[in-house]
Amino acid sequence: MQPVSSALSAKAQAVRLVVFDVDGVLTDGTLTYGADGEELKHFNVKDGVGIKLLQAFGVDTAIISAKKSSALSRRAHDLGVKHFFPGIKDKWPCLLELLAELEVTPDEVCYVGDDVIDLKVMMRVGLAVTPADGFWMVRDKAHHVTTAAGGRGVAREVADMILGSRMSLEEAYVKAMLPEFEVVRL
Repeated sequence: MQPVSSALSAKAQAVRLVVFDVDGVLTDGTLTYGADGEELKHFNVKDGVGIKLLQAFGVDTAIISAKKSSALSRRAHDLGVKHFFPGIKDKWPCLLELLAELEVTPDEVCYVGDDVIDLKVMMRVGLAVTPADGFWMVRDKAHHVTTAAGGRGVAREVADMILGSRMSLEEAYVKAMLPEFEVVRL
């Protein structure tokens, strides 16, 4: 993990909710279709560990995606993501409703997005993050650009940044070594 500034660490420390876009963040953005037209997605296992670590330390996680797919629904379920919103083109109103439900302020949100559809949200939250290969306009507006490209460990890097602002990562990763870590909790 790259070193973070004290200002970025303070933003990370305040985070109570991390919201992920999917295509270009949790995937590399490639769209693959099977013979029957089913959309196939490739997810990184390291990202799954990062998402589960956030949850294990009391940080809520959400997925808001403009697309719907059965592969995405399955992945969200497998990771125990309770706040899953597929098919959302205007993400800000959706996030506002979630913030009210969770009693979280925008300053306590980390949003991870990669393209212009995400800017409306990213400009209004406490910590805006984009992958290394995020669209240039998004990289220019983000508080932090990961070293990882989309689908290559972005969520894990975000989790490390947030948890690392609160404790040693060695301490955090002790939970990932426990057998119950792999249990899905919804």
